[in-house]
Amino acid sequence: MDTEVVRTFLEIVAQRNFGAAAEKLHVAQTTVSARIRLLEERLGRPLFVRNKTGATLTPAGEQLLRYAPTFVQLWERACHQVALPPNKQVVLAIGGELSLWNPLLLKWLVWMREAAPEVAVRAKVGVAEDLNTLVAEGVLDLAILYTPQHRPGLEVELLIREKLVLVTTHPNPERIIDTDYVYVDWGSDFALHHSLSFPDMTDPGLFVGLGPLALNYILEVGGSGYFRMGAVQPYLKTGALRLVPNTPEFSYPAYAVYGTNAEPTLIRNAVDGMRKVANRTVGPQIDS
Repeated sequence: MDTEVVRTFLEIVAQRNFGAAAEKLHVAQTTVSARIRLLEERLGRPLFVRNKTGATLTPAGEQLLRYAPTFVQLWERACHQVALPPNKQVVLAIGGELSLWNPLLLKWLVWMREAAPEVAVRAKVGVAEDLNTLVAEGVLDLAILYTPQHRPGLEVELLIREKLVLVTTHPNPERIIDTDYVYVDWGSDFALHHSLSFPDMTDPGLFVGLGPLALNYILEVGGSGYFRMGAVQPYLKTGALRLVPNTPEFSYPAYAVYGTNAEPTLIRNAVDGMRKVANRTVGPQIDS
């Protein structure tokens, strides 16, 4: 099946209008209509109900929507696998949560360039739920996540166990000012342990849902907060940040998720390489 037909279907769903979809795709509306008519003929079912307000999906269209994105993604991946760059033998499609790309997966990309030059890498940044789904659907070979989902057909392997440590820009690290404290949302486990350790800290100066954003913020304007040791180590060395003494440290594990049908040698080499990079990046807190 022509992927352009399926892409057209998805664009109509997104725009809820044949004309708007045609503008987005830079084709005539008659072309959009012809593509959908072809798709409906192949499936033997109408996919849209068109009216003055736009286009809505029929029950058959709702069912197709469950599979259409995966169809396009798998086709794109097949094209990448077939059209290998010169001197490459295989493609590894990997995804990771944003916080894990810097520094771990960024340095792993550099490691792969030297250690496995025959492997072409396709890298994707995403959220945990989407990346889990892409591995389950075979679009990604491997995903590195803080919150993996255990599903049939997937292997979940502990990759690293980082520490979350309390750091500050204050010259006197023993003094933490609540109004300068940035609470970073590291998940439900962190929230529980944080509330037990700091029962009086109920009104932080700022609540942030992304670690790198919060870290850049306190480096810019000052403050304190919990961050991954691997992310703050360079700033501890330069003195831009200081560890707050006599404060608890919290475990923050990351996992490798891959399909049971994935090429085992390719996956094992990639995961082992990440462990090597992690041991150099965040030191003895790694579980090998």
